[in-house]
Amino acid sequence: MTIPLQMPAGFEAYARSPDFTPETLPARLQAAHATKAGTWGLLHVLEGEVLFQLEPPYSGERRARAGETIVIEAEVPHHVALSQAGRIYIEFYRKAEDSAIS
Repeated sequence: MTIPLQMPAGFEAYARSPDFTPETLPARLQAAHATKAGTWGLLHVLEGEVLFQLEPPYSGERRARAGETIVIEAEVPHHVALSQAGRIYIEFYRKAEDSAIS
């Protein structure tokens, strides 16, 4: 499986995590976990470097440095590690509602 390079079209941000550092990065993010159905994430690296790894049955990893992002696909198990001291946050996305009145 390939880690997407960008968010799919038609998604909008609806929530944001606090900033995390090596001292505050929750254990649950460092262990295998996944977003719920329909929820994508965009991991923002503010400082340092992060390692994002997919969990079985998938395989793949991506490193990102300050100013870069990593797309987190809905329901795909993964974990995160700060490979250099730094600061990250995660933005959560869902498919935009069609607000057109018919």
